Amino acid sequence: MRAEAIVDLDAIRHNLCVVRHLTGSTPIMGVVKADGYGHGAARVARQLRAAGAEWLGVALPAEARALRESGDRGPMLAWLFSPGDEHLASCVATRVDLSVSAGWALAEVEQAAHRAGIPAHVHLKIDTGLSRNGASASQWTDLLSAARTLQDRGRIEVVGLWTHLACADDPGHPSIDAQRLAFEQAEQQVAQAGLQVRWRHLANSAAALTRPDLHADLVRIGIAAYGVSPFPARSASELGLRPAMTLRAEVALVKEVPAGAGVGYGLTWTASQPTRLALVLMGYADGIPRAAGNRASVWLNGGLHPIVGRVAMDQFVVDIGQAGAAPGDEVVVFGEPGPSADVFAAAVDTIGYEIVTRIGPRVPRRYLGEP
Repeated sequence: MRAEAIVDLDAIRHNLCVVRHLTGSTPIMGVVKADGYGHGAARVARQLRAAGAEWLGVALPAEARALRESGDRGPMLAWLFSPGDEHLASCVATRVDLSVSAGWALAEVEQAAHRAGIPAHVHLKIDTGLSRNGASASQWTDLLSAARTLQDRGRIEVVGLWTHLACADDPGHPSIDAQRLAFEQAEQQVAQAGLQVRWRHLANSAAALTRPDLHADLVRIGIAAYGVSPFPARSASELGLRPAMTLRAEVALVKEVPAGAGVGYGLTWTASQPTRLALVLMGYADGIPRAAGNRASVWLNGGLHPIVGRVAMDQFVVDIGQAGAAPGDEVVVFGEPGPSADVFAAAVDTIGYEIVTRIGPRVPRRYLGEP
């Protein structure tokens, strides 16, 4: 075994139950975009459904289509597409709801509904301060008018209103209440346009865990489902979450080097004394950040040891000092008993989301806890 990512499906079900305890009867959307944050979308989706997630959420219509082809038939939302997306009609035909933020997107969804022969279910997205996707306040009235026209013609059915929070990972940040007020204003405009929506949603994992006033009709649970903390200053264990992914590999080579020996491209690390080096056959092609060199540590034979030198495309080097190691010994990059994904992320100045999501397809997944 060169490397593998072990995915604990019991942990995913546990994490959803933790969230459910806090959100009560509010329906949950389990977000499985980006191949389930690197964990495997279809398998994760089945566990989230089994644990009671009423909805699934994905970014791309292609992701929604893949889930439908895997057998999922429940409520689902896809929210990002560009002009000419070939999967829109399939989404409409299989009852995947689609998010719309602009007039051109509404027109594309109308055309997809025409091809599918049934009305499209639409969630209108308002930009309340994140300044990414979502209609701006100046575009909102025109979008509502166009949506009402298409609904009256039987081309679409507006079933949802939503937005995304910029600073939910800081529960006291003033922008959260400002966005809530902007969302409420948008909701009033929806009603004035003669549209009635069933699903209002703005809470992501962080807001679901800390801001019950934002739960509305639906909460979207992404990173929390995978046992990674959405908060910079709070660990997953503090929140009662269990990390679902462990990334492991094996030592491929051990060598002794003298003081003064350099390691890796550019020789960015030099041994200050005689030491032993262990080679691990994973690199940035597998999702190990290049920045982990000389910054992050991994678990090997009962202790943490630093990655030294630059991470290469297919390999990295660990300084094990005078510790014992041999080819075939297990290396835990993150996950028990090694550093958490959040700790590994902090070492390379990123977030746990990126660490788990970027693990590439060259790394096979092995699943535990599958019924």
